[in-house]
Amino acid sequence: MAQNRNDALITALDIGTSKVSALIARRTETGDLEVLGTGQRESRGVKRGYIADMEGTEAAIREAVEQAETIARTNIDHVWVSFSAGGLVSDVAQVEVDLGGVQVEQEDIDNLLKQGRRSLNPDGRMVLHAQPTLYTLDGLTGVKSPLGLHADRLGVEIHVVAAEPSPVRNLALCVRSAHLGVKSIVASPIATGAACLTDEDKEMGIALVEMGAGVTNVSLFAGGLLVGLSSLAMGAADITDDIASAFSIRRAQAERLKCFHGSAQNSPRDTHEMIDIGAADEGDGFEPPRISRAQLIQVIRLRLDHWMDAVSKALTELGYTGPVGRQVVLTGGGAELKGIADYAQGVLGRTVRIGRPRGLAGLPDAHGGPAFATLSGLAMVAASNPIDLRQISLEPQTVHRTAAGGLFQRMVSAFKQGY
Repeated sequence: MAQNRNDALITALDIGTSKVSALIARRTETGDLEVLGTGQRESRGVKRGYIADMEGTEAAIREAVEQAETIARTNIDHVWVSFSAGGLVSDVAQVEVDLGGVQVEQEDIDNLLKQGRRSLNPDGRMVLHAQPTLYTLDGLTGVKSPLGLHADRLGVEIHVVAAEPSPVRNLALCVRSAHLGVKSIVASPIATGAACLTDEDKEMGIALVEMGAGVTNVSLFAGGLLVGLSSLAMGAADITDDIASAFSIRRAQAERLKCFHGSAQNSPRDTHEMIDIGAADEGDGFEPPRISRAQLIQVIRLRLDHWMDAVSKALTELGYTGPVGRQVVLTGGGAELKGIADYAQGVLGRTVRIGRPRGLAGLPDAHGGPAFATLSGLAMVAASNPIDLRQISLEPQTVHRTAAGGLFQRMVSAFKQGY
């Protein structure tokens, strides 16, 4: 039974199309992040990442959080929430000021960041993240810390992630209706990247593909930050629907078939391996029909071919090509399908690995797979206490915005110049 209340705890809440999961963690004396409790419930009101049933989503949130509270033996007030619906956009804005050749002091950096606050121009979207990244000194890019250096012009690149406002507000309303405060809403790729990618991955350049139940987010990281993002309205639930339709069974039965017998890779023995499936009219005295594993995999592969083709096109449109576009990390519930990494590697022509959460002590084995990477990453983002320019007061400034085309290549170039 929940006992004490501890406002110093970090609580992450991942509201997805298939499940709602919660995680309560705290910082240990050694600086590690320790998991105290987790909770999970079936998502009953989310479609393609959007809130479609306020009541059902609110109930799932309450139940997942209460389960985590019971295990952690504590009560929580505020949560960090993930947002994975389509409509997410990522951009980099630049701000520069004249210094006249003097030595850069902390006051100069503070004034630059204040001016950068006004550069946020989301074009009607809601800003979820606005974080300073790399600095520039007289055109030299990739400077991590300009303090103490001399420059005529000092600039900063501001990483902005924005989303359509209505889905974000509906998400926040659901959480507040469950009597929880919203500490921050974090874009899913930011959280997932924190859990699955190393600092070196994000510096050198890598693609992250979140294969959720209803939404697939394709993200590019370079120079330590998210530099490209595309959302696809497809996911692992589409495979489940295809199986249910092909064999005339319920979705729950189709999901079980996919998880226990499904695979992205086929073999000659699949033709001889027979599987009992629960038909829609089971219990009427009829013997359940049987299918071969090859038939099941054929249905899965048809959907996967379409899915990976869309991912490949998204990577190309984002500029992830050539020598730098060689590594892809798959995560999300769809990445738990057997053989998916080998299959994706063959289709995409890139090195592919499965991304699992890391860096959390005491994380239960049941929450250690790619389906829970966003949840773990939320806790890690919260623990890092990131700078957000939205909290800085406004002042006049001169803003130079970057063009969208070739952003990934530009960030890779900036990183290389910085070293």
